[in-house]
Amino acid sequence: MKPHRHCGGFSLIELLVVVSIMAVLAAIGLPLAELSQRRAQEEDLRRSLREIRTALDDYKRLVDQGHIAKPADGSGYPPTLEVLVDGVVDARSAQGNRIFLLRRLPRDPFAPAELPAAQTWALRSYASPPDDPQPGRDVFDVHSQAPGNGLDGTPYGSW
Repeated sequence: MKPHRHCGGFSLIELLVVVSIMAVLAAIGLPLAELSQRRAQEEDLRRSLREIRTALDDYKRLVDQGHIAKPADGSGYPPTLEVLVDGVVDARSAQGNRIFLLRRLPRDPFAPAELPAAQTWALRSYASPPDDPQPGRDVFDVHSQAPGNGLDGTPYGSW
C-alpha cells in the first residue's frame, strides 16, 4: 500500500469563509473612514475660518490704530482677501514698510480644488445684514459656500 500524501492547501470552503469575513470587515471600516475624513475636513474648515477672521480683525485694529490708511467713506475692513496676503503699506513707517497679515490664504476644504483660494469663500460686506450676507466694497466676514450640514447639524454656511 502506498503512503497517503497530504497536500497542505486551503479548501474552497475555507477560502470563501475568509473572503466573506474580510468583506464584512471592509463594510464596517469604510463608513468609519468616510466619517474620519469628513471630521478632518470640518476641523480644517474651523481652523481656516478662525485664521481668516483673526486676520480681518487684525486689519481693522491696525486701521483704528492708524497703521493702515482708511478711505473717508471706508469701513476699515480690507477691500479683498488678497490684501491680507499681499500686504499693505504701514502709514506710520517712514520707509514704507508693508504689513502682512497672512502668509497664504487658506482654502475652504469643501470647495473644488481647481478654484483659487480667494474664490472658495463666500464674502460678507460690512454693509450687509447678518441674516443676508452679501459681498460688497469690503470684506467684513467669510463663510463656507459648501452645501449641507456639519456633523453637529449646523449648515456649513453659518459657521
